Amino acid sequence: MASVLQKNGKSEMLLGNIGVPIFDMIDEIKKDTILVLELSSHALQYIKKSPNIGILLNIFEEHLDHYKSYEEYIDAKYKVFKYQKATDYALYNIDNEVISSKQVETKATKIAISMKNQVSDIVLKGNKIYYKENKIYTDDGKRHILGEHNLNNIMFVLMASAILKLDFELTKQAINEFMPLEHRMEYVGKFEGVDYYNDSIATIPEATINALETLKNVNTLIIGGKDRGVDQSKIIDYLNNSKIENIICLPKTGEYIAEGMKNKKTYLVQDLKEAVKIAKEETKKGAICLLSPAASSYGYFKNFKERGNLFKEYCEGISAKKV
Repeated sequence: MASVLQKNGKSEMLLGNIGVPIFDMIDEIKKDTILVLELSSHALQYIKKSPNIGILLNIFEEHLDHYKSYEEYIDAKYKVFKYQKATDYALYNIDNEVISSKQVETKATKIAISMKNQVSDIVLKGNKIYYKENKIYTDDGKRHILGEHNLNNIMFVLMASAILKLDFELTKQAINEFMPLEHRMEYVGKFEGVDYYNDSIATIPEATINALETLKNVNTLIIGGKDRGVDQSKIIDYLNNSKIENIICLPKTGEYIAEGMKNKKTYLVQDLKEAVKIAKEETKKGAICLLSPAASSYGYFKNFKERGNLFKEYCEGISAKKV
């Protein structure tokens, strides 16, 4: 969204959980600055003011080591709408199972966005997105951010653009020009005939499944990280029914995943360097090796960035020359 605002000539700042603390930039914020804030559940838990445009993309099991219950975590996420006024807007993904089952309580104008339901102001028909029956975006293969989940994200960006009365043509250009962020299905390179992707930001099973659905030609998956009490059965079932041949499992959640694998070549390793070494030996030429942990990095790495950077360093070490 920040790139869209910039393309439209607006003064903007991208702050929050994305990596730049809000208060670090407090003196730089002007009266006309539009703030794009990525707020974690931890930050939302303590807010006393909600944004003009609040967006809730999804809710899955996460941070269960921090909250007393899953319900408490859900309530923290919903606080993005709690203090909104009648002049505000609440955008939420009705396709998400949790969000569809829990009513959004807010004074703001509520806008449910769906890739399946055709009753919203903004709808997806085939590969085209319509706003109030006017075609505003065609998914014609020009975007760099891949996957159906990113198309869903684009619908939210377009809806926010409509609320802010931005130029749809400039918005479309910004969307198609936007490059994937580091550690988010980031292409590392081709080494000895294998394509390596870094998806270290994937800290829940659903994110890893999205990456696998998007990349498709994954032959080796490196998975596992801190155990935060998240149910692993969904990713275990998905992997058992996938065509992925090599599952390389890191502590701690990787241990549970390894136990659940059937008819898969499974490797339980102690560190990321060993995982990349095995990936080099086992991954088929012309296929993909993907790091997508489906778990937090904490306890083993400083954060997901350190994990991703080490993965890239180890991949680079496979060969001095990209093939």
